[in-house]
Amino acid sequence: MTMTLPLLVDTPGADVAFLIGRVLFGAVLAFTGLNHFLDLDAMSGYAEMKGIPAPRLSVAFSGGMLVFGGLGVALGVFPIIAAGALAVFLLVTTPMMHDFWAAPEDQQQQEMTQFLKNVALLGGALVLLVLGGADWAYSLGIGL
Repeated sequence: MTMTLPLLVDTPGADVAFLIGRVLFGAVLAFTGLNHFLDLDAMSGYAEMKGIPAPRLSVAFSGGMLVFGGLGVALGVFPIIAAGALAVFLLVTTPMMHDFWAAPEDQQQQEMTQFLKNVALLGGALVLLVLGGADWAYSLGIGL
């Protein structure tokens, strides 16, 4: 069952704005995921320092979630699963990796900034998750 949202149909230029928004959102997250693989050793060390179990596997798995979710959102491929993967990633990793409340005082501001950035990204992923059941203009139409 698909739904069509009036905002995306009746507002001139909304389809193009939605496309640009989801490409920017998805591409940035996919690029972030790619960096998980390109800098696997350093990111695994950081994850280990944060107490993440199986740090190398966790970094690789989360990188895969970001690449899949980001490309899925950008291209409109399996949008519910893609946005859901991004939401799960952000929901789980944000408090684990950016625990500003437990960081040394000289790192609290940086960790809080990263935490709040991820919370905003989580909000965007949740919006896209809700919109995943709608017909997305300019998508590949796979999984809709």
